[in-house]
Amino acid sequence: MEKVLYKPLQSSKVFERIAEQIEQRILSGELRSGDRLPTERELSEQFQASRTAVREAMKTLAQKGLVDMRPGRGTIVINATSQAMQHSLGLMIKVGPEHNLDHLSEVRQILEPEIATLAAQRATDKDILAMQTAVDVMENNLQNADAFIAADNDFHRALAEATHNMLILALLDSIVNLLSEQRKLIFSVAGGPERGQLHHKHILNAIIHHDPEVAHKAMIAHLRQVREDTSATI
Repeated sequence: MEKVLYKPLQSSKVFERIAEQIEQRILSGELRSGDRLPTERELSEQFQASRTAVREAMKTLAQKGLVDMRPGRGTIVINATSQAMQHSLGLMIKVGPEHNLDHLSEVRQILEPEIATLAAQRATDKDILAMQTAVDVMENNLQNADAFIAADNDFHRALAEATHNMLILALLDSIVNLLSEQRKLIFSVAGGPERGQLHHKHILNAIIHHDPEVAHKAMIAHLRQVREDTSATI
C-alpha cells in the first residue's frame, strides 16, 4: 500500500494549504531538486481535495520557483531562486558602475575563505574527488578558455558543496555567471590561468589534508591573485 505523505484538509482556501505542505517538504530537504511529485489525481486523493485545488497549488509553487510543471512529464521540484538572483545580479553588473567588479571581489573575499575553511573541515571523499576532477580538467585546458572557466566554476562550486550548507551553495550559485565574466578577464592576462591553477592546487591540497587554516590562507592568496589579474585588464 502506498504511503500517504500529506494530511487531509478542511479549508476555504484548500489550495494554499496544499502548497504550504509541499513547500515545507521542499524547504526541509525531504523533497529535492529533480524529484517528481505525485500526479494531480494522486495528490487529490492524498489531500482529499479537488483536482482544481491541487492544480492551483501547483501554480502557486511554480510562481515561487519551487516546481516546474512540464506537460507530459508531470511536476518536478526545482530551485529557481538562485537563477532569479543570478539574473538580477547580472543586470547590476552590466548597467551599474564600472567598479561593480571590485564589489564582486569584495564579496568573494568575505565569502570564499570561510567556504574553504568549512570545506576543509567537512569535505567527504566524494567532495574531494569532485574538486580533483575539476583541477585535472583545468590542468588539461590551460589554453582553452571555455573548458577552463567551466572547470573553474565546478571547482569553486564543489568547495561550496563540501560545506554541506545549502544556503552557502545557493549564495555561490547566485553569482556564478558573474564569476564566469571575471574569469574571462583573467584568462586574457598572460599567465593568469597558470597562476590560478597553482592556487587551486594549494587549496585542494589543504582540503585533502583537512587543514582549515591552510585552506583559508590559500583561498585568500588565490583571491588576491584574481584581483591583481583582473585589475591588469582595466
